Amino acid sequence: MNAWTPEELTLLTEVHSLVLTAGDDGQDGVEIGMAVVDGELYVRAYRGVRSPWYRAAREHGHGRIRVGEVTRDVLLATRDLEPPAALDAAFRRKYGPVSDALVSGPRARAATIRIDPARAATLP
Repeated sequence: MNAWTPEELTLLTEVHSLVLTAGDDGQDGVEIGMAVVDGELYVRAYRGVRSPWYRAAREHGHGRIRVGEVTRDVLLATRDLEPPAALDAAFRRKYGPVSDALVSGPRARAATIRIDPARAATLP
């Protein structure tokens, strides 16, 4: 597994959201909030495991993220995933009170995805 570069981690920590596309079918991506814990990137589907984009991520296991001008091929880990204990706190720090309703509930916790870089960085 490749690791995020320090520059990518800084960008992911500072921006409010990313656009995630699962698979290779050219579908529009979904804009979503994210959190970084111990150098790993996580997103959650606040509607839970029935969310269409979560199901697509689980089915395909790969996709792309776009953050501003940066686009990156990624691997989407959903199976047997044990999110870090600090993930809820990371979402709360980043998004404040809205995080409780959107990403800290039981449905969202069940729909956690770890996003890993699929290949070498492509920063401009």
